[in-house]
Amino acid sequence: MDISSIAAKLGLSDSKLLIRKASELRRLSDLQFDSSVMGVGEVCKAVICLDIAASRLQVLIDRQSAIKMSGLSEKAYIRSYNVMQNGLGVKTSLDVRELGIQFGCVRLIPFVQKGLSFYKDRFLAELPASRRANTDFNRPVFTAVAFYLCAKKHKLKIDKLKLIELCGTSESEFSSVSASMKDLCFDVFGVSNEKKDPRFVGCTTWQKEAPE
Repeated sequence: MDISSIAAKLGLSDSKLLIRKASELRRLSDLQFDSSVMGVGEVCKAVICLDIAASRLQVLIDRQSAIKMSGLSEKAYIRSYNVMQNGLGVKTSLDVRELGIQFGCVRLIPFVQKGLSFYKDRFLAELPASRRANTDFNRPVFTAVAFYLCAKKHKLKIDKLKLIELCGTSESEFSSVSASMKDLCFDVFGVSNEKKDPRFVGCTTWQKEAPE
C-alpha cells in the first residue's frame, strides 16, 4: 500500500504537500531502516512516515486509525514512531508562542514558559547528578502538557486530543507527564479543587537512554 492510498484511508488525500513530504520520508526510511530489524512491516513504516509528516506540517491525523492500520499496539507504534523520527532527524518541536496563537490563548504564553522552567528545575533536583544529563526536556509532550494545564488553571477550554496529536505522543504518556507536572509544580499548574498526585516516582519514560 503506497502513501497516497494510506492518506486516502485516513481522509488526507487532499493534502498534496503532506503526501509529498511523507513520500520523501518513506524513501529516506528505506535507506535508513530495515523493516525486518525494526520488527515492523512496510505498511506500518509508510503509516508512520505519513504520521511524522503530518506532525511536522501540523496537519491533524486520526492517530487511532493510523495505529489500527499499522497493525501494532499503541505502545509499539509510539516506540517505532520515536525510533524512526529520531533516526530520520526530523524530531517534532512545539513552540509555546505558536500554540498560543493557534488555540487563541496568547495570554497563556508567559505562564507556560514560567511553568516549564520551574518544572525543569524541580524535576532535575529530584534526580541524582549521574542521571541529570540524560533527561530530555525538548520533547513536545512537555510543552503540550504545560500549555494544557495552564489553560485548565485559567479556565480556558483546550482540545486535549488535538494537543496530543500535535505533539505526537500517546494519551497515557500525556497523562503521566501531566501527573508529574502537577505533583512537582502544583503552585503553577494545579487547580484548587484538585489534589496532588502522590504517585510521582521520577518518571523515566521521556529520558534519553544513557550511553553504554
